[in-house]
Amino acid sequence: MTYKVKLDFFQGPLDLLLFLIKRDKIDIYDIPISNITKQYVEYIELMQLLDLEVAGEFLVMAATLMHIKSRMLLPEDPEAEGEEEQLDPREELVRKLLEYKKFKDAADKLHDMHEKHREMFLREGDGGKALVMSEDGENCFEASLFDLINAFRKVLKDAPKETFHKVIKNEYTVADKIHEIFHMLTEKTRVIFSSLFQTASTKDEVIATFLAVLELMKMREILTVQREFFSEIEIIRNPDVARETT
Repeated sequence: MTYKVKLDFFQGPLDLLLFLIKRDKIDIYDIPISNITKQYVEYIELMQLLDLEVAGEFLVMAATLMHIKSRMLLPEDPEAEGEEEQLDPREELVRKLLEYKKFKDAADKLHDMHEKHREMFLREGDGGKALVMSEDGENCFEASLFDLINAFRKVLKDAPKETFHKVIKNEYTVADKIHEIFHMLTEKTRVIFSSLFQTASTKDEVIATFLAVLELMKMREILTVQREFFSEIEIIRNPDVARETT
């Protein structure tokens, strides 16, 4: 199965690092570099598995993390004792993250001002996550791309290994899955993200389903939302598009 999704909402490597730091409640000034490097590389591998266009800057950051990790494994230079304290190899990375976060927060506030007359608005102090008014009048947080990849990672991890070894004649395409998800949302106001994969019998079907979700997001047909940060992801029709078609 080959199907490449170009994502206009694809965020950069610093966004991914900030996502991992916030998800695991890590002190940004004391990043466990070995663990964060492992998590980061896993996400890159998942993006490549999904045939997403991974920009070179993601690979550069992976190399940077590995370099920092290797430096932290080296013993301290005894000749440096009594001289200026050796710099923490993570210092430059922390500085970049803090600087990026500052500008990102400022951009989120500007976006908040731009969207203040609409039903979608940003909640200050929560990392720029958008609050979305769904058709049933409930407020939810809009899930980011990395929230989705995190949920997809759990789907692959929790799926029984024997599921992916069944011999299935039917081949599912992304177009098939787009139609299937869209049909579900004509019968229900919201669909739990993980439920989309419960009947999947092959790895290709799991990937096709996930790519269909991304494509529907790109088409602005759906929104992926969470009731709380890092909670279960739900899929709803985009209220703006739903109103346009009525």
